[in-house]
Amino acid sequence: MSAKAISELTGKEFLYKFIYTKAAVQNKFKNATVGPETDWGLLVQQHPWLQTERLVVKPDQLIKRRGKLGLIGVNLNLAEVKEWLKPRMGQETMVGRAKGNLKNFLIEPFVPHKQEDEFYVCIYAAREGDFVLFHHEGGVDVGDVDSKACKLLVEVDGKLSEQDVCDHLLLHVPANRKSILASFIIGLFRLFEDLFFTYLEINPLVVTDAGVFVLDMAAKIDSTADYICKGKWGDVDFPPPFGREAYPEEAYIADLDAKSGASLKLTILNPKGRIWTMVAGGGASVVYSDTICDLGGVNELANYGEYSGAPSEQQTYDYAKTILSLMTRQQHPEGKILIIGGSIANFTNVAATFKGIVRAINDYQTPLQNHNVSIFVRRGGPNYQEGLRVMGEVGKTTGIPIYVFGTETHMTAIVGMALGQRSIPDQPPMAAHTANFLLNASGSPSTPATSRTASFSESKPEDACRTSMPMKCNVPCEGKTKQEKKRGKATTLFSRHTKSIIWGMQTRAVQGMLDFDYVCSRDEPSISAMVYPFTGDHKQKFYWGHKEILIPVYKNMADALKKHPEVDVLINFASLRSAYDSTVETMSFPQIRTIAIIAEGIPEALTRRLIKMADEGGVTIIGPATVGGIKPGCYKIGNTGGMLDNILASKLYRPGSVAYVSRSGGMSNELNNIITRTTDGVYEGVAIGGDRYPGSTFMDHVLRYQDTPGVKMIVVLGEIGGCEEYKICTGIKEGQITKPVVIWCIGTCATMFASEVQFGHAGACANENSETAVAKNQALSEVGAIVPKNFDELGEVIKAVYDDLVVKGVIVPAQEVPPPTVPMDYSWARELGLIRKPASFMTSICDERGQELIYAGMPITEIFKEDMGLGGVLGLLWFQRRLPKPACHFIEMCLMVTADHGPAVSGAHNAIVCARAGKDLISSLTSGLLTIGDRFGGALDAAAKQFSKAFDSSLIAMDFVNKMKKEGKLIMGIGHRVKSINNPDMRVEILKDFVKQHFPATPLLDYALEVEKITTSKKPNLILNVDGFIGVAMVDLLRNCGAFTREEADEYVEIGALNGIFVLGRSMGFIGHYLDQKRLKQGLYRHPWDDISYVLPEHMTM
Repeated sequence: MSAKAISELTGKEFLYKFIYTKAAVQNKFKNATVGPETDWGLLVQQHPWLQTERLVVKPDQLIKRRGKLGLIGVNLNLAEVKEWLKPRMGQETMVGRAKGNLKNFLIEPFVPHKQEDEFYVCIYAAREGDFVLFHHEGGVDVGDVDSKACKLLVEVDGKLSEQDVCDHLLLHVPANRKSILASFIIGLFRLFEDLFFTYLEINPLVVTDAGVFVLDMAAKIDSTADYICKGKWGDVDFPPPFGREAYPEEAYIADLDAKSGASLKLTILNPKGRIWTMVAGGGASVVYSDTICDLGGVNELANYGEYSGAPSEQQTYDYAKTILSLMTRQQHPEGKILIIGGSIANFTNVAATFKGIVRAINDYQTPLQNHNVSIFVRRGGPNYQEGLRVMGEVGKTTGIPIYVFGTETHMTAIVGMALGQRSIPDQPPMAAHTANFLLNASGSPSTPATSRTASFSESKPEDACRTSMPMKCNVPCEGKTKQEKKRGKATTLFSRHTKSIIWGMQTRAVQGMLDFDYVCSRDEPSISAMVYPFTGDHKQKFYWGHKEILIPVYKNMADALKKHPEVDVLINFASLRSAYDSTVETMSFPQIRTIAIIAEGIPEALTRRLIKMADEGGVTIIGPATVGGIKPGCYKIGNTGGMLDNILASKLYRPGSVAYVSRSGGMSNELNNIITRTTDGVYEGVAIGGDRYPGSTFMDHVLRYQDTPGVKMIVVLGEIGGCEEYKICTGIKEGQITKPVVIWCIGTCATMFASEVQFGHAGACANENSETAVAKNQALSEVGAIVPKNFDELGEVIKAVYDDLVVKGVIVPAQEVPPPTVPMDYSWARELGLIRKPASFMTSICDERGQELIYAGMPITEIFKEDMGLGGVLGLLWFQRRLPKPACHFIEMCLMVTADHGPAVSGAHNAIVCARAGKDLISSLTSGLLTIGDRFGGALDAAAKQFSKAFDSSLIAMDFVNKMKKEGKLIMGIGHRVKSINNPDMRVEILKDFVKQHFPATPLLDYALEVEKITTSKKPNLILNVDGFIGVAMVDLLRNCGAFTREEADEYVEIGALNGIFVLGRSMGFIGHYLDQKRLKQGLYRHPWDDISYVLPEHMTM
């Protein structure tokens, strides 16, 4: 949703903070909010004026016409306000058909004034600009302001002057009020633009000799502009419509949505309802709600929502468990229904999302059984067969009735099944496997005889030439600019020779386009280059059929277009934050005639600017918030049409006779399926996008189809919100559209809901009756458009019109031509489980692929929850198991005592010299680590091995010492340059005390101490040093702590795990020395000559 209503308090705070006007705005910030838990004493302290002024009190819950409803208390003192609130606070109230509780009230100063001091002002955004309405009579009895008020259109990027305001709006205002009102309206308009309002109404606006008073205000802002306006808006609270409570689950899903690149929406309509939905896709979610209401389920419909945009398995799990939790809280005597529906996905991996849903079903198995829940599933798209399989399996294993259907079943047929109005097939026909790229997967063994038109196998004049044909402009544009357009827009947007540039590193979409080109038997790829500003110029590898090709990638658009003058289409995958700038830059190059903007969430004000620039430059924009469009046999935009199996199943590799236009991307793929099953296929299809102001409109494309000879009939899937469908009515009435038009506007359920519901698309919200789907469908039917009774009948109506055209000879069947085969990508074949390949790497200690990092099977949150510490983490990552607490603590002590031993040792010395040579931290650390070996620090492993071998061989300590002496070998871990038996190493003493106190047994340590007695009797500094102590103590730990077998303990010693203790600990010291040298600003080190003994060969000194 884009335009969201804000509370009156929020709107007034914005106005008081940011309006710039010469008019004296009074009572700034004099407003206090009151709820059921309000502390009146504290409220009075914060707002002392409450005790000194006469007051007005009213609910602030998005309630219209509060004065007419008697919901405003006027000219009261504080005590009277409290009395006025007593019977109303928490009271259940009917406002229209919505029933809700009054719980948020606003108190403001009462403004004494005369009736003639009241005015009405409103600003609202439209496609062509911002309309400013003004009426010289304001207040509760203003009536139909649309017909009464003076109206002024400020075109996109236009300026509003005081003279314009006076000349067009203030015609009936007293002369002494004109200047102040003009200044205020100018300031209000600038505020409207700067803070991205979409609607702002003040009624009444009171003007007296004291100044301007904003009494009642209603406003909406464009929530997608948050990244622009965050500094001014702060954290905006968007209240729900009156009559619908704000549920914590809705806030939870909204938070998931904000943190995800996918789209996750949830609105709870009736928590006690019997029918719950979990629908993929913004358009599909509306269609399912329509069908449920149409079949009589409006009073039992519990929720509206959608998940789309390729959510991860974890995100889908979180969404699904929220739905299941809500629907299993209250019993229903008839049991409950869950509809898991969706259209045919373009790029979402259906199996991955269904795995998340299956996890949730398994978690809620018992509550679902207790509440007698039946689940109906219908889905299509990438890997949908695997998704349906796992969904069917969970039904068998849990005993929950789950009915599963794919693309062979009409999208909304499961609603009739769920509500008992349609029989449930025993064994629904199975569609071909997703992997079946080479076979006809349409669900029928062959193409129907009447499924083609002869003319489509021949080349078209419009396809044979890349030059686009200018489109006739038959329909007058509202709010048309005075400036003449520089060039007309094209009738033919795409041909078999169309070349495009992709903005963004969207390799999957690019490969999909190339596969489509290949299966359409294009001579060359439709993609000339890619633009990605975050890397240097390079080439990216892709497949063209069986062979590999290179596509150039440029850092900037100018270079790409200069080197590829044949390009006339841009597909813009830029994010919502950069899509505007990248599109503006591209439109400065006249060779570009068509731009598809994929991003969702571009602020409406920016979109309108793009539309204006495109109109002036003769550029057709598809989007924003779209999957794109497709012209079978010629060209497809990005992920449109889904994967190759769906392209083949819907016969999108060659043109048919039917052209369609839709808002929804997912529903456009569903239209591909419906049209292919009922006609000879699609000639062209465009999803214009779900935003309130799509770059091109329904009428733009319908007129193109009217002027295209290959199109014999037109299908339009309209939507609640906006008035674009009425232009089609006008076109039919005036004879501009003569081809059959089958049209259905989705969103008919909206008129059945008691409170306003914002559907998945930003533009899917009716602001007046004419914008409802019901009104549009009726108007279209009245002018001769072919309108089905509901979406369920859409396919039947399309088939009836098509068959009639075949009978009349308008469409002539033609021979089906099989497409060339395209090999499947390795990654997708592996996803489907068709192939297996040995992994290049194996790991058993860590898994970062899920929602949460896992160490040796333990989630990171659990590690922190149990306070395992560094020793515990080391146990998981090094030894793949949880170690006992004393073992973890001992490891941490070892890291502490080995962290550093001064700057003189070789490792620290190397790190210091490297740091002083200007090298970076990693280089300096590595320089120090490279010195670790048997002579420095690496004695842990060697000591452990020597002592273990002697002990395990039953050599007594004296025999071991004598044996090593006889072999001329040093005993690793024995000896120290400074410390001795008389000057013990306190590090060893600390560790020894801990080990003796906490280890279950220390046989090897005891043996090493016996050896120490013998060696120190010969020389006092031949002590068991810290390396040797840690080595033998770690062997005792591994062998005796109970976490390892003897074989495992010996293996860890053998593979060098113990040296890791020293390496890890001493790395802390080396880093410390590096930082110390940098902090001390030490220069390049040069060893002094007097510390070097120069010993040259004698003959060199003679």
